[in-house]
Amino acid sequence: MMLKAYPLRSATEIEKVREDIENNTIVILRITPLAQKNIEELRDAVSKLYEIATANGGDIARLGEDRIIITPPSVSIWRG
Repeated sequence: MMLKAYPLRSATEIEKVREDIENNTIVILRITPLAQKNIEELRDAVSKLYEIATANGGDIARLGEDRIIITPPSVSIWRG
C-alpha cells in the first residue's frame, strides 16, 4: 500500500485520483488551489470524489480546512 499527497488544481485531475484509489493507494488532496480558483468547481469535484470513494468501497473524509483523504476499500477512516 502507498500514500500519495498532492494538490487538486483542477477537476480534470480527478481521474488521477480514481486511478490511485483503484491501485490501492491512499490519497491526501490539498484542495486550496482549486478553492481559490473556483468554488463551484471545487464543490463538483468533491461530489465526484465522494462518488469514486463510495463506488469502490473506499472512504473519504476532511482533514482540517484544506485537505481531503480518500482511502481504498482496505482502509477505514476512524471518526471519533
